[in-house]
Amino acid sequence: MKISKEVKTAILVLVGIALLIFGINYLRGENILGSSRVYYVEYDNVEGLIPSTPVTINGLDVGKVIDIGFKDDGSGKLLVKLLVENNYQFSKNSKAELYEAGLIGGKAVAIMPAFDGAVNAEDGDFLDGTVKAGLSELVNQKLTPLQAKIESAMGSADSLLKNLNDVLDEQTKNNLKSSIAGLTTTVESFKSTSNSLNGLLKSNQSKIDVVLSNAETASNDLTKITGSLSQSDLGQTVKNLESTLKNFDAILANLQKGKGTMGKLLKDDNLYNNLEGATKELESLLLDFKLHPNRYTRILSKKEIPYKEPETN
Repeated sequence: MKISKEVKTAILVLVGIALLIFGINYLRGENILGSSRVYYVEYDNVEGLIPSTPVTINGLDVGKVIDIGFKDDGSGKLLVKLLVENNYQFSKNSKAELYEAGLIGGKAVAIMPAFDGAVNAEDGDFLDGTVKAGLSELVNQKLTPLQAKIESAMGSADSLLKNLNDVLDEQTKNNLKSSIAGLTTTVESFKSTSNSLNGLLKSNQSKIDVVLSNAETASNDLTKITGSLSQSDLGQTVKNLESTLKNFDAILANLQKGKGTMGKLLKDDNLYNNLEGATKELESLLLDFKLHPNRYTRILSKKEIPYKEPETN
């Protein structure tokens, strides 16, 4: 059976159209002959995300971003179309996280698979979109309060400079200049005094050497005296002093006990009474001698003169 030219031409056209569709889809990243699946994710902002950006699961490249555009509902949200060519199954509750792909910019999408027992995500399903804070966002979060502190510090510094300008009026500036000039004069005077002191030391160097030599000699003599004292028998002297103190303690103990003449004088009441009686008799004798002196003129005579008590008025 012969195939007409028209049929052959129609077959070639259909094959060409099929190849064209396949080529276009292949160039767009879609393999119509494979088991690829398409998912949709909504984001508020996808700055840095471009088509053909890799889509990963646990770090493994499983697909790419094939389209980014606004939603038709007028909300201003962006609809991202993801192509997953891997047969790996995950729950429809999984999330598509937008993250920074490197330090120099650029975004990528990572599917965070959920294993909660829900129905697996099918071709054409919508996944929940999340955004992971990148390095720039973290830096901005840290720098924002620091920027506020720097601005506050700059304001304080500005106020301080204004106050300083208010304080440093013309009179104050003139006073500061005068103070600096006086300080310069003081430094010059100190320099002159230092030079004079150096000259004085140079002119009296010989005398200073003599004084230092005498001090050294005195120090040597003191060292000799100290050595002589250290070589003397101080131990025996201390022992003699201890013996003397013991004897003195024994004497004091005997006095306290009433031993010996001094002890009896201190402790014997009878002796004290006898001495007191004798003192009174002596006082009476002296009083009678004053009142009757003639009585004692004949003390050497043989006639005895009887003693009479003095008359009291």
